[in-house]
Amino acid sequence: MEQVLKESILKHLEERKVSRNSQHGFTKGRSCLTNLIAFYDEITGSVDMGKMVDVIYLDFSKAFDMVSHSILASKIKKYGLDEWTRRWIESWLDCWDQQVIINGFISSWQLVSSGVPQGSVLGSVLFNIFINDLDDGINCTLRKFADVTKLVGEIDTLEGRDRVQSNLDKLEDWAKRNLMRFNKDKCRVLHLERKNPMHLYRLGTDWLSSSSAEKDWGLQWMKSWI
Repeated sequence: MEQVLKESILKHLEERKVSRNSQHGFTKGRSCLTNLIAFYDEITGSVDMGKMVDVIYLDFSKAFDMVSHSILASKIKKYGLDEWTRRWIESWLDCWDQQVIINGFISSWQLVSSGVPQGSVLGSVLFNIFINDLDDGINCTLRKFADVTKLVGEIDTLEGRDRVQSNLDKLEDWAKRNLMRFNKDKCRVLHLERKNPMHLYRLGTDWLSSSSAEKDWGLQWMKSWI
């Protein structure tokens, strides 16, 4: 049943052109390879023209576990899925309970009000729907593979650096409004091109650390890369 519903949802999203081009994970005709190729073309195109580029690698904290069921339900409705599908998904999500065991003591069962099961047939599709509007208001390049997110901006000018910071502010605002959190200890900035001024960026009230190299689907980017 989940597989049938998944195919129906994907068909609906494709026909309505709902899904953003930034998402490559669990999307028809896209993969980690298309994510890498698109990202590589953008970066090399800018650097080959002598542009300095900053890449911010963003990491959501417990991404799949933090998806609010009520917010997800409102987004499913917003994207025009029919009432029967919406009710089935809401019922499927509402059937999850959990309990905690600490030092042999077991809590009572509690209804789970957030999270989509990672690795399930529907979980990845529902997560994509949840973060689909992450792009709203973003005017730098955003690339996603499920919850793996990269923000890219040319920073030759002060306006370019301000644009990247403004985009980070919007992403942090999105996270707060959607009851998600960035794991800021794992969010890093990669400064490309040797003359890069190594500008500092904030995510909320936290300054992001710089990285000397990042692995991206098997390709390693170095901060001095030209």
